[in-house]
Amino acid sequence: MAQYFEVHPDNPQVRLLKQAAALLERGGIVAVPTDSSYALVCHLDDKTAADQLRRIRGVDDKHHLTLMCHDLSELANYARVDNKQYRLLKSATPGAYTFILEASKEVPRRLSHPQRKTIGLRVPTHKVLRELLALHSGPLLATTLIAPGETEPLNDAQAIRSRFERQIAGVIDAGACTSRPTTVIDLTDMGTGGEPVLVRMGGGDPARLGLSADLAGAL
Repeated sequence: MAQYFEVHPDNPQVRLLKQAAALLERGGIVAVPTDSSYALVCHLDDKTAADQLRRIRGVDDKHHLTLMCHDLSELANYARVDNKQYRLLKSATPGAYTFILEASKEVPRRLSHPQRKTIGLRVPTHKVLRELLALHSGPLLATTLIAPGETEPLNDAQAIRSRFERQIAGVIDAGACTSRPTTVIDLTDMGTGGEPVLVRMGGGDPARLGLSADLAGAL
């Protein structure tokens, strides 16, 4: 049965987050609140956990998983980023954005997109998640918590526990999230002189990066 950690959204109890971090270190999957919706996270280097993450979501290896990072210094270790890309990232992090970038050699090949060799990366603003990332001392592999066959992310921690208690190790309950996905921006073309591409409109304002919401496509 999944462990349940009820924490304060603005002043989370460190002892509880340490217990959740220990679950991740042991290969567990934990449901966590974010600045967009609840997500499933696991240790980056645990192949078994990553495979379970995909099974719970019902997605294949062509679905972008996301590296959840505490700050830009971590993000730059896992993606190839030039000065122009870095300036754009700095202007929008932390925030409700997911950036698609060329994966560096630090990212296991099994985690990057099989054709494009890209990875999604983000730096969240949610206080509880940022504390967890700091305790974990490294990025977490993440995916939005959307049940197979459904289109909307789950947003009630108790419902998440009831539905997935035999598939995940823990649930961090810090109250309801916004239930709005991140804004997804593809920065890979910038590496060859192109422009950023707005893939999906979400919680992050694209104008903050000089983009128009009218350019959004389908993810």
